[in-house]
Amino acid sequence: MARILITSGPTRQYLDPVRYLTNASSGRMGAALAEAAMRAGHELVIVSGPVDVEYPRPAKVIPVVSTEEMLDACLSVFPSCDGLIAVAAPCDYRPVRVATEKIAKTGRPLVLELVETPDIVASLAVEKGARWMVAFALETTDPRQRAMQKLERKNCDLIVLNEPVAINAAETQVEVIDRQGRTLLALSGPKHQVAHRVFQAIQERLIAPSRS
Repeated sequence: MARILITSGPTRQYLDPVRYLTNASSGRMGAALAEAAMRAGHELVIVSGPVDVEYPRPAKVIPVVSTEEMLDACLSVFPSCDGLIAVAAPCDYRPVRVATEKIAKTGRPLVLELVETPDIVASLAVEKGARWMVAFALETTDPRQRAMQKLERKNCDLIVLNEPVAINAAETQVEVIDRQGRTLLALSGPKHQVAHRVFQAIQERLIAPSRS
């Protein structure tokens, strides 16, 4: 049995007390992968942004809101885990200043100054050691090339390339790529079915060899 950290869902970066930057990630793929891992007998810690999906019991779920909170939670639990499946879609930017009151309309354009949020997977890679890491990549331009760049830059063992149409959808289309650039799987269909096949690949290539 492995202890696996799964990140799931979106994060929110508030502009004022009621408005925020985010994306439409639903957490469905994270929940489906968690279900597949639970069925395989593994222990799970799920760090999740705000979602409506339910995660399988008895997985430990740590709810977070911002990208910074997700990173802090992951840094606290990753040392006690055997591997990471990073399915979350953290918000990549945050405002330089968060207004303390609701921003009122003025009839004029509003200019927001944004800075990048921390890269969660890259930050965890610093602490990787003998652990394995799997990340998801969603790209709109040169998707395969950018996915490979992410895999190398973030020191992952596998990367799962998906498409924007998968966001907040019941179905998905993915390509599982290894460090040599080989496509191990090309899958499409309902997320729970795709997640099962993806986790099988993780089990066979990363979990089983690490325990032999």
